Amino acid sequence: MKIIKKFFNDKVLLIKLNKFVDNRGYFAEIYNKKNLNLLGIKENFVQDNISLSKNKFTFRGIHLQLNPYSQSKILRVIQGKIMDYVVDLRYNSKTFGNYINVQLSDKNLNCIYIPKGFGHGFLTLEKNTLISYKVTNFYSKISSKTIMYNDKDINLNLNILKNKNLTLSQNDKKGIFLKDLRKIYKNRIKK
Repeated sequence: MKIIKKFFNDKVLLIKLNKFVDNRGYFAEIYNKKNLNLLGIKENFVQDNISLSKNKFTFRGIHLQLNPYSQSKILRVIQGKIMDYVVDLRYNSKTFGNYINVQLSDKNLNCIYIPKGFGHGFLTLEKNTLISYKVTNFYSKISSKTIMYNDKDINLNLNILKNKNLTLSQNDKKGIFLKDLRKIYKNRIKK
């Protein structure tokens, strides 16, 4: 396991898993607390999640949980391929609203570490894409927010979608915009 790329002042990490190949196939260690600690990830993961997207061009996100239920994540693709988007949603950050995107697949065996305060979403690039991710806090409906994937203030690069139908959940269709999230943050600060 090694870091192959860092983003947002070394907060978001793209990690390459070690792959051991022989005549049977391959073996890869996908989680090792000791090795993650050596990479600087010293968080306590409390839950594993799995997500199957049946359709190509399904977008999930941009999801965020606010304090005190904020979550860090480690995400990888078990089957298929995605374009993964990480958006800086830390209120006082100089890069608030900026994003990065990386392609993850079952073939490249990369995973991404997304710390608290960053929003996350992904676009499936193949049918029946299966994602696995660990989180550091349990789901909280009251602190869960969805930012619209098509928010012009973020301006995600979704050129791959030209003339394609996007599959979205009802929840993701009802997301808020960055300006709404800023208001939520300001109201919390006033209290």
